[in-house]
Amino acid sequence: MADIGYISLALALIFAAYAAVTYIAGQRNSHQQLLESARNGLLVCAGLMTVAVGIMLYALLTHQFNIEYVANYTSSDMSPVYLVSALWAGNDGSLLFWAWLLSVFAVIVVLTRRNTGRELVPYASAMLMAIQAFFLVLLLFVSNPFQTLPFTPAEGSGLNPLLENAGMILHPPTQLAGYVAFSIPFAFAIAALLKGKLSDEWIIATRRWTIFAWLILGIGIIFGAWWAYVELGWGGYWAWDPVENASLMPWLVATAFLHSVKMQRRRGMLKIWNMILVTLAFSLSIFGTFLTRSGILSSVHTFGESALGPFFLTFLIVFLLGALALIIYRRRQLKSETEMESFISRESTFLLNNLLLVGAAFAVFLGVVFPVLAEWVRGVEISVGAPFFNQVNGPIFLAVILLAGICTLIGWRKASSRNLMRNFLWPLVAALVFAAVLFASGIREAAALVAFPLLVFVLLTILSEWYRGTRSRHQTKSENYFKAFFNLIWSNKPRYGGYIVHLGILLLAMGIVGSSVYDTETDAVLRQGETMDINQYHITLDNLDYYTTPSREVVSATLSVTNAGHPLGILTAEKYFHYSYQQPVTEVAIRSTLTEDLYVILLSWDESGAFAFKALVNPLVSWIWIGGGVLVLGGLVALWPERRRLLEA
Repeated sequence: MADIGYISLALALIFAAYAAVTYIAGQRNSHQQLLESARNGLLVCAGLMTVAVGIMLYALLTHQFNIEYVANYTSSDMSPVYLVSALWAGNDGSLLFWAWLLSVFAVIVVLTRRNTGRELVPYASAMLMAIQAFFLVLLLFVSNPFQTLPFTPAEGSGLNPLLENAGMILHPPTQLAGYVAFSIPFAFAIAALLKGKLSDEWIIATRRWTIFAWLILGIGIIFGAWWAYVELGWGGYWAWDPVENASLMPWLVATAFLHSVKMQRRRGMLKIWNMILVTLAFSLSIFGTFLTRSGILSSVHTFGESALGPFFLTFLIVFLLGALALIIYRRRQLKSETEMESFISRESTFLLNNLLLVGAAFAVFLGVVFPVLAEWVRGVEISVGAPFFNQVNGPIFLAVILLAGICTLIGWRKASSRNLMRNFLWPLVAALVFAAVLFASGIREAAALVAFPLLVFVLLTILSEWYRGTRSRHQTKSENYFKAFFNLIWSNKPRYGGYIVHLGILLLAMGIVGSSVYDTETDAVLRQGETMDINQYHITLDNLDYYTTPSREVVSATLSVTNAGHPLGILTAEKYFHYSYQQPVTEVAIRSTLTEDLYVILLSWDESGAFAFKALVNPLVSWIWIGGGVLVLGGLVALWPERRRLLEA
């Protein structure tokens, strides 16, 4: 079975290389039969990749422990859903999953009937097959998922206990899919540069792919934050871990790209900038993959020491320099068609938004690589922690949110002072009044006094724009307000989907600011029947339990929670030890409401029956997950195809 999987990968490499070369030859010579042959090679490559993934899944589900990867990441007592998730649990399997996703996306590209970008498909497909060939070389010669053992173990090692969580099923595949999907707009950008077709065609052809990549990576980031919050037992959801940062950087750059392409399509501006952004988004996706597999960083997300680092770094440098060389070669054709007429315009807010987002990505990049460079150059270990990222990126993100409100109502080209006054007066007054109310109520933290009124300002600008559009439809089309509101959204999905995304960002920001500024924590050592207090909560240790399962030993503490004498229910905090890994895993107790989370961690205990707990109150955390859901909803609305395109498909 392992041999069949390996042979499938070897054949897939042959067909990927053949398709890449034949696509270029067929396109350069306008040879339709060569193009058809290349297309068939791409489809066969995808079929072979699917065979390889199918064999690996079968091996995982049927406990083929003679395959080293299966023995390292599964055991016979694992549930089927975690056996499937083991496909992306390790280095070799995640690379196989990446390569398979790329082959599937490439098939969708060549099979999609399109009126725009048809001439770019051959070069774009050749680029995708070149990327595919690189990953297949790694799978065949460096990181073989079908490597067999000289003997068959009676049992496998199983998953790391931290991975036995729903987050393992949701976070890695969505994040990997986001990374892979950025290959599509990058491939079309390179195709446009190679062919010299540098109008808006490549942007139009890849609009939905770019939104999909941005959205699915965003979903992966949100799932990762939730997973860290409920599983790692430290009370937070984002630690500015290097690999967390690696996923954030391409997302920030892609966000900038999605905004700047509007300027290219509307005003013919920022053509070179857009090429650079799409190249950076793809390159940073590869960089994130490099970080998790190079062994240069210590992180709960990395796969440890690996020989893959130099290969990824070489691939990244070659593709990045190649793309930049093409951009320089085509720079005259990429010259902007118009110039910015006024600083007070939507164009300027979009440009400033771009600079801030890319600046935030660069700050994160600097914080990630600086410790590595310092160790290489000076031989000293330097840590760049959360304070640096918070101090640098906090103000940047607030400025980006402010611009989201301004660009909602400001006009293109040049905005008059009268229009500015009419559009922004009442949102600004409301924000200032809200700030005064917060101050009068005893709020003194600068972050809260700045952030919350800012969120109110942006919210009102979005609602104001929605109200004007709804009222206009009500008056011109005689629709009731409810129908006019939904028809307004559906009539321009990209625009109003973007506004929904902005609402999601506001809710996310509210949750982040609230939980960061007003979180409290306390530690206590309790014996059965004793109580600890935090804010208004009284937490009593009711019961202790020790039990074993076939794979672990569990220590469980049952806690009753009251608030001013009113019972709120029972929480259970646990810590268990997995027999295979012999490391403690924390199962936190969380009571969530819309206003705050009560978060209780079982830290340790001794033989006398004394148990150490940490309790935290994290305000507004639930709004992070709600905001993430709203963001996804907005992305789906923007991604939803127009009826005309559905009929063409």
